[in-house]
Amino acid sequence: MRRSHLETSERQADGVSEDRTTASGLTRRQLGSTGLEVTSVCLGTSPLADMAFLYGYGVDEQTAVATVAAALDSPINFIDTSNGYGSSGESEHRIGLAIAQRGGLPDGSIVASKVDPAHGSQDFSGARVRASFQESLERLGMDRLPLLYLHDPERISFEDGIAPGGPLEALVRLKDDGLVDHIGVAGGQLDVMQKYVDTGEFDVVLNHNRFTLLDQSAEALYESAAAKRMGVVNAAPYGGGMLVKGPDAQPKYAYGQRDDTIRRRATEMMAACARHDVPLAAAALQFSVADPRIHSTVVGMSSPERVAQTLELLAVRVPQGLWDELRSLAPPREYWLE
Repeated sequence: MRRSHLETSERQADGVSEDRTTASGLTRRQLGSTGLEVTSVCLGTSPLADMAFLYGYGVDEQTAVATVAAALDSPINFIDTSNGYGSSGESEHRIGLAIAQRGGLPDGSIVASKVDPAHGSQDFSGARVRASFQESLERLGMDRLPLLYLHDPERISFEDGIAPGGPLEALVRLKDDGLVDHIGVAGGQLDVMQKYVDTGEFDVVLNHNRFTLLDQSAEALYESAAAKRMGVVNAAPYGGGMLVKGPDAQPKYAYGQRDDTIRRRATEMMAACARHDVPLAAAALQFSVADPRIHSTVVGMSSPERVAQTLELLAVRVPQGLWDELRSLAPPREYWLE
């Protein structure tokens, strides 16, 4: 938690462009060396794919489309999705409906997607990457993408990932052919993510659940990416819900059962926030957003109300005394994910 509330001057000293603040207080940042300017919060659309098995609740199409529309009408200019969100690409399809109903993307809005094997398949070949990309374009109603990620590459060996005819080669070709502007790698397992970052082929890295109040295991990955002037996107700042709903309502961290130490520390963090009259979710979100190495934070939102609530959480003042308490309550490294 040592760098989560550093001043802009230190950001500039690290060679990172200065933030621009929107009328809502949301900041816009250059996404590494891509030239893309993104808001510090990104709409995460995995919940909009109606995956009740993962989240414990469903989201109907009308609500999903309204959520995307609310984001498009808000200061948020960055939307994250994936070919694999939903068994039939429901997330992308619903984003496409919202874009069409609005008459197109607002100027400056950025939609990023990810390539995936077909539902129920393990095929992550170069041919599948190209097919996944085309499916995404059709669902979104777009003819190109500013950013396309290789999604969860830990599903195959690194050797297969970088082999001739494999997914990395196909992504690079899509970029060279001008069909996508930038390519990224998005996943969880840190040793695999680092190998892909070290190839030097990617413009952006996205990691999830590993840079939160409860787990900072992605710090070395983000340091490495920042040194390469890559864009850094941090996803799931609430750890799958524990840091927004509270550990009693959501006992799982990162969608899985963890050592009870994680739950106890989350309970203590919630109590510390209550003493300072700060929502736990506000501290969890701002922990990620304020870090100078992170250009945007992906927050899953499942209703139009959540879009407004997320912006409100950004405006909450978190006193230094609370940051100090939260730092002291962070679980030891042995309880972090890898």
